[in-house]
Amino acid sequence: MNHLAEVSAITFGLQAFVTLLVIMDPPGATPVFLALVSHKSPRQRIRMAWQGAGVSLFVIVLFALFGKLILDYLHVSVNALQGAGGLLLLLISLELLTGKDSGTEKSENVNVALVPLGTPLLAGPGAIVTTILWVQNAHTTNMKLTLALAIIAVHCVIGLTLMFSTRILGFIKESGVSLAARIAGLLLAAIAVEMLVQAIKGFFNL
Repeated sequence: MNHLAEVSAITFGLQAFVTLLVIMDPPGATPVFLALVSHKSPRQRIRMAWQGAGVSLFVIVLFALFGKLILDYLHVSVNALQGAGGLLLLLISLELLTGKDSGTEKSENVNVALVPLGTPLLAGPGAIVTTILWVQNAHTTNMKLTLALAIIAVHCVIGLTLMFSTRILGFIKESGVSLAARIAGLLLAAIAVEMLVQAIKGFFNL
């Protein structure tokens, strides 16, 4: 990212926006989100869509400000962070695949907008590390300002994408929701395995 020192602040912000949007992939998170909130009321779904985006924004901002310090202080490597996120997503994906919805009483008190949606699905290791790198390359005040705007804009797009996706549930009915949950579980498992593979490669320098 050395070439970023030569670009204008606006270009810097636009590049950061596109990069984060691609990495966080709101459309890719939509099937998982729909599977997790299918048993909620329409109003709760919309609220959870924005809660997920808000949690992701909080995590990203936290690591943008203190990420390097936090990881260094805890002696946690990026690979360890990625492996932990992969394991967490794998557990969630198994629940979706087997139909063991935590729709039971125990899970009614669990806000899926926080985990796994807000983190590690949206604000995952890739997004966190990318944010830390962009912060390190924001050399001027204007660059830092446009980076902050880019991060906020990305999360507005995420919130809107998830909010409007909830309308699909009114058309696909219960059988469609069940199918979506299985597909989401499979996609989430694939993401989790990819995260674990990348973490292992990083540990062993493969």
